[in-house]
Amino acid sequence: MTSKRERVFGGKITAPVTLFGDVETIHTPNTVAIARIRLPDQQPRRYFDPQKMEQLVLSVKEHGILEPLLVRTLDESDVYELVAGERRYRAAKEAGLTDVPAVIRDLTDEQAVQLALIENLQREDLNPIEETEGVLQLLALKLKISVDETPKLLYRMQHEAKGKVAHNVMGSSEDEAIQAVFASLGTMTWESFVNNRLPLLNLPEDVLEALQQGKIAYTKAQAIARVKNEEQRKDLLKKAIAQGLSLAQIKECVDRFKSSAAAAADQPLLKTQIDDVLKLAKRSKIWDDPKKQKKLEKVLADLRSLISDTV
Repeated sequence: MTSKRERVFGGKITAPVTLFGDVETIHTPNTVAIARIRLPDQQPRRYFDPQKMEQLVLSVKEHGILEPLLVRTLDESDVYELVAGERRYRAAKEAGLTDVPAVIRDLTDEQAVQLALIENLQREDLNPIEETEGVLQLLALKLKISVDETPKLLYRMQHEAKGKVAHNVMGSSEDEAIQAVFASLGTMTWESFVNNRLPLLNLPEDVLEALQQGKIAYTKAQAIARVKNEEQRKDLLKKAIAQGLSLAQIKECVDRFKSSAAAAADQPLLKTQIDDVLKLAKRSKIWDDPKKQKKLEKVLADLRSLISDTV
């Protein structure tokens, strides 16, 4: 398990900026029945560490919920939707609480997603995959496009940027909106997000799952994903998690796998070369030269010795 993983955003978010307009807020915490709170259809966070959840449940049983949840009003007058604080919400339910403290805000769908993502990023609760997917969701809402379309737009911007070395690519309203989203979330630029985070979504399924569960840092996951042999990759992933291998150790294993694969690929070529040399030797006039025959005998003796060591 990694003790500290790399962050998607280099700087800490000090306050949630309003990408989607002003937020009308009721600041005073209220006591809300858990039965009146429902989970949203989409949350940035999906994985909850079982051990940490167990510790939180014990804490809630002893001390209660010390920090209010964040909820928003819905059309139904007696129901609220959870915006931030899902760990506390789950722990409260498991601890048997019937009421929890909650701050109630009047939020649009877009504002709710923004605040949920920012709250998780501030707490460093999201793993790299959840961060990446959360940012894509935020961009999609801002641009009013589907989440699937968002990476395509970012890659298009990247291609345009590479083709316009002497010009600023950030010209269209879409480009400006994307720039505003990244400015609001932290210090990572959209270019860095495209280069370092979007590739995570193409990782092998087993590596993705380890990332989603927070078992391994994303830089290590990227290195392990370079192993093409599925069995070798799974073994290395298991070993990296169980033994807490460093990035340098993982890269060393990957290089060793690649060297073995390259050697195996060279075997057919080497066998062909030996066959070609034998055919050439049979047609050669070397047999008419005693000195060359003696040299050939020495070469054959060395070859026999080399082969006998491996038989």
